[in-house]
Amino acid sequence: MKRKILSVLLTAAFVAATIAGCGGSQPAADTAAPAQEAAPAPAAEAPKAEEPAPAAEEAAPAEEAAPAEEAAPAEEAAPAADAGGLINVGFAQVGHESDWRTASTKSAQDVFSEANGYNLSFVDCDNDSAAQLEAVRGFIEQGVDYIIIDPIVSTGWDTVLTECDDAGIPVIVIDRTIDDSDKYVSWVGSDFLTEGKAAGEWLKSYVEKQGIKEVNALIIQGTTGSSAQIGRTDGFKEIADREGWTILDMQTGDFTEEGGQQVMESYCKSYAGKFNVVVCENDNEAFGAMTAMDNAGVTYGPGNDVILISYDACTAGLKEVKAGKITADFECNPLAAPTVEGVIKTLQSGGTPEAKILVPDNWYALKDQIVDFSVDGKAMSMIEVTDEVIEAQY
Repeated sequence: MKRKILSVLLTAAFVAATIAGCGGSQPAADTAAPAQEAAPAPAAEAPKAEEPAPAAEEAAPAEEAAPAEEAAPAEEAAPAADAGGLINVGFAQVGHESDWRTASTKSAQDVFSEANGYNLSFVDCDNDSAAQLEAVRGFIEQGVDYIIIDPIVSTGWDTVLTECDDAGIPVIVIDRTIDDSDKYVSWVGSDFLTEGKAAGEWLKSYVEKQGIKEVNALIIQGTTGSSAQIGRTDGFKEIADREGWTILDMQTGDFTEEGGQQVMESYCKSYAGKFNVVVCENDNEAFGAMTAMDNAGVTYGPGNDVILISYDACTAGLKEVKAGKITADFECNPLAAPTVEGVIKTLQSGGTPEAKILVPDNWYALKDQIVDFSVDGKAMSMIEVTDEVIEAQY
């Protein structure tokens, strides 16, 4: 009897071991088996689910597992998408003529980096409008996903932007504006007309505070035909005309230090002793004008012969404000790239970005040159230039 019971027990044990060998995935799921032992389980179960017949259990697992692994398109597709997932962006930049431009370029290169998921094709057009048009056409040929343009001039764009539109490539315009085409999704930048008006309204309040009765101004303009030049000139001139000031002359310095110096040297000879205000349409022109006035023996800055006004408010410009050379500096924020990325993300998600997006600007002066003024009825505020302010600037 004992032998019979022992025989039954041995038979039961053998059957249990056999069943465990065919359906090993079930115990593996219920026990703390090492990862390498659990891995084959899905391959063994896959054919079983598709073929309920017993033959499925008799088929060699290795032969069934291989096709199952090869026919997993979802697992294969994800790495492929990641490998080619960079967003291709083409950026046609004006050039490298100023501290402002350098900051604008660096902002774009920092934001549209490979680490952030972008492949940036950057072209410095060196203030050559024809080269900029060709750069944009080159981006079209490359098949980039988005094109960013900081237009050298505001006209002559309709044909190439039509080509971008036909190619299905969204265009984002930054800084300067395009006036002869609307074939772009967004413009991101500063209000140049308001900058010009702000400089004029500040000057009105400042000369009244100083008891200055007569304003005779010289303007060193930016690149002719650029929206920054047009806006700043028109804005300042609007206030000058209203106040009855005399604008003795306006010439372009092309937004460069060399250009500013050359124009100011000419002004110092032609208008010696006749001017008390110099308006430079960016900081680099102001640096050149300062050199020319130094050489001509003309004093400038608070308490001196000439009130020097500038735009951009770059770090170097604010240092000259603190040094008492530039009397007031009106910012044009160059850090548009983060806002542009927001436009791209909106487009990527199928949304519609705003057509016009203004970046914030500030006005700067020393404490004694800060005065109350308004632009188009809106009160303006100014920031006192300190070492901390300079340190935080672009």
